[in-house]
Amino acid sequence: MSNIKVAVIYYSMGGTNYQLAKWAEEGAKENGAEVKVLKVPELAPQSVIDANEGWKAHVEATKDVPEVTLDDLEWADAIIFSVPTRFGNMPAQMKQFLDTTGGLWFNGKLVNKVVSAMTSAQNAHGGQEATILSLYTTMHHWGAIVASPGYTDPVQFTSGGNPYGVSVTVSQDGKMIEDVQDAVKYQAKRTVTVAEWVKKGNQ
Repeated sequence: MSNIKVAVIYYSMGGTNYQLAKWAEEGAKENGAEVKVLKVPELAPQSVIDANEGWKAHVEATKDVPEVTLDDLEWADAIIFSVPTRFGNMPAQMKQFLDTTGGLWFNGKLVNKVVSAMTSAQNAHGGQEATILSLYTTMHHWGAIVASPGYTDPVQFTSGGNPYGVSVTVSQDGKMIEDVQDAVKYQAKRTVTVAEWVKKGNQ
């Protein structure tokens, strides 16, 4: 069977969700997947970005990361999303991109994509679970298959035990409080494994 193709799609201002995306890339590659790390287009004005040193530095550091296209969604067998929470919901940048997928949805091109999601916030109950679930709502409309980690591995408990997907708390200085690297890599492995089952079942 050919390698599973994984698109890791993220939005990040300060770098946390980019780091989660890179760990997901590592985890997927360690399990034999072909991986693309892709960012959604930025909607914020450049003047706003320039006024925030951390945001500006992250944008500059990731300027060579390609922006996601609809072709990438069609290419992928599995998609891992990494987004910060915005009032318990996904950021507008991610929502805007998902809202452009109507043509693929209408033509059945997103059916049986295996999907999973991760998030971050500045406090432990700052909407992480709601953010992941808000993203999964769109995935159900796609006809995608959600590969949440659940409690399928003890590593989940070392990272806070979120069964919907890895979530991490970020301190005021931008540092991750929980150690979630292994949990992210496990979630990527599980996503690839489920995608393999689906692909094998469709052959």
